[in-house]
Amino acid sequence: MSDGAPPRRVLLLGGARSGKSLAAETMAARASLLTGGGPVTYVATAEVRPDDPDWAARISAHRDRRPPTWHTVETADPAPALAGGGVVLVDCMALWLTRAMDDAGAWDDGAWATTAPADLAERVNALITAWAESPGTVIAVSNEVGMGVVPATSAGRRFRDELGRLNVRLAAAADEVYLVVAGRLLPLADAAEG
Repeated sequence: MSDGAPPRRVLLLGGARSGKSLAAETMAARASLLTGGGPVTYVATAEVRPDDPDWAARISAHRDRRPPTWHTVETADPAPALAGGGVVLVDCMALWLTRAMDDAGAWDDGAWATTAPADLAERVNALITAWAESPGTVIAVSNEVGMGVVPATSAGRRFRDELGRLNVRLAAAADEVYLVVAGRLLPLADAAEG
């Protein structure tokens, strides 16, 4: 981020264990200081899975890194938190999309052939509107899944495609976009900028 006032919307993309969450947390802490030291609202979109110890350990590690002054909101709907202003960190958009696809029935080929695309589009549009209209500083984390192996199932390909589309829309409304690789932030220029 620049040394002046923090941008209003920052998107960090990266693969698994790329350092994107830690980079976003550092940005959020810095943005909070630059805007007067108010608390950061951390929007956790992951669904808690009590029967998955590895997943519980991952969530616990994220929780343990957060300063005690941060306010955590665990939700499948980050839009209300985005409307609140201040500094908001949403981690992560890929997990949000997973839950949105669950709610829309988008994993099922039959539902995808009928109502699921419209249901999912409604959820995505609401999120994009909240992201674009947020009055505060918003930092979002999302996975970049388009550079790997083509998923073997139609549901896997659907998720990859929908996440790619979501990332494009988030980036289009962002002030800054970074690709995080090995803990390094690579700024991404807008295609129109050259």
